[in-house]
Amino acid sequence: MRKIGFDAEKYIEEQSKFIRERINAGDSQRLYLEFGGKLVHDKHAARVLPGFDENAKVKLLEKLKNDAEIIICIYAGDIMTSKTRQDFGITYDLEVLRLIDTFRKYDLAINSVVVTRYEDAPAVNMFINKLERRGIKTYKHYFTKGYPTDVDTIVSDEGYGANPYIHVTKPLVVVTGPGGGSGKLATSLSQLYHDYRRGTKARYAKFETFPIWNLPLKHPVNIAYEAATADLKDVNQIDSYHLEAYGTQAVNYNRDMEVFPVVRRIIEKITGKEEYKSPTDMGVNRAGFGIIDDQVCRDAACQEIIRRYLIAECDYKKGKISESSRERSKLLMKEVGMEVEDRKVVQPARDYAEQKRNCDERYENVVVMAIEMPDGTIIKGRSSRRMVAAAAALLNSIKYLAGIDDAMPLITAQVLQSTQRLKTDVLDSDRSSLNCEEILIALTVSSTQNPSAAIAAGKLGDLKGCKAHCTAILSDRDEQTLRALGIDVTSDPEYMTTNLYNN
Repeated sequence: MRKIGFDAEKYIEEQSKFIRERINAGDSQRLYLEFGGKLVHDKHAARVLPGFDENAKVKLLEKLKNDAEIIICIYAGDIMTSKTRQDFGITYDLEVLRLIDTFRKYDLAINSVVVTRYEDAPAVNMFINKLERRGIKTYKHYFTKGYPTDVDTIVSDEGYGANPYIHVTKPLVVVTGPGGGSGKLATSLSQLYHDYRRGTKARYAKFETFPIWNLPLKHPVNIAYEAATADLKDVNQIDSYHLEAYGTQAVNYNRDMEVFPVVRRIIEKITGKEEYKSPTDMGVNRAGFGIIDDQVCRDAACQEIIRRYLIAECDYKKGKISESSRERSKLLMKEVGMEVEDRKVVQPARDYAEQKRNCDERYENVVVMAIEMPDGTIIKGRSSRRMVAAAAALLNSIKYLAGIDDAMPLITAQVLQSTQRLKTDVLDSDRSSLNCEEILIALTVSSTQNPSAAIAAGKLGDLKGCKAHCTAILSDRDEQTLRALGIDVTSDPEYMTTNLYNN
């Protein structure tokens, strides 16, 4: 049984109540609520707050759906550079489509998509055409003239007034996006400006899970947020505005702290009154009140910091991040007193690979994956001519969970050979070793004739939440398959071969 440190039901109840209070406060008719972080499938929150429902935020909105509609923002530059959401391995433009589908499943009203800081580029225009031809209303917002210093220009027809008004009707307008830097704040404030010009009183607030304002600055959960945003150079800080105004400490982060004086002046210029005294005042996050076991959350956060460092090492090897981002990840890991080997699956994978190399020269390039079972047992698998290490580890793991002897084959040699022939002779692949997806298909085929294979296949769902580590960088397809199974996987920053293209 995995330890629980967070009460998801209590959190959803507390959070929905607090948002309703903010909607009904004062004499405003509408609240623009900027949703930072991941609105759906927030796997980071689920990892650092064991017990957190990764879809808690969308379930929270489901409680408010009669009063809410959603605007999704995406920065044009992220479309042009094919920026990727790390935990799903998909680009931000595809993540917008996935978000729309998810919101529809929860019967949430989608108002529109806004392309922020619009640029006339083929990839951007193709994305807009794709949405509009599927019936999704799309708006173009431009860089705000005068931002960030000239408030008089920002709050004018040349600034926010240059953007088209997004027609909204409900009292709660959720402004979200696929990730940081999507333009959610600018879109919210632009709407605030247009509403006041139209005689509608509106307010702005922010919902960001991390950092958690009522945890200590150096709490591992808050440091894990810095590790998750190392490429953005986010740094947690004591909210000095909140301390001065109320005499109590609260945690925020550098970008919110830096932009707050400007945001406060913009809101005052639009509304004619002082709305907030601190960045913390702008927030509605109640995640800290859902923690029921602080030590469990501390331990989980430390594991997440190690995980982020290992990912940073691989991303650096792939050329995705700078050396400074990699070094920052390492420093954060050291700050909580952790080493890579404190991730329980790392050393067993490395040791087994070394053992195989030492015993036989045929294993010189062997790759190993280790997976930690729910009961703490470490199961390993190595690469071979028939399958990659991750596939071998998967088969060995479900054998263990099903109580099947390790020596018993789940997939017949004939099925393996015919699948390999299909891969090499028909699909013209350079590699005969079967990847995770191909092995799972072969397992499914075998399960129609082999009862043991059927029993083992039924245990795949039990791997959700397990940690794994591979001694070489995984292929994109294997990484996606493991993610789909819910396995939290990391790798050493080494490629399986010296090939540049077919790696």
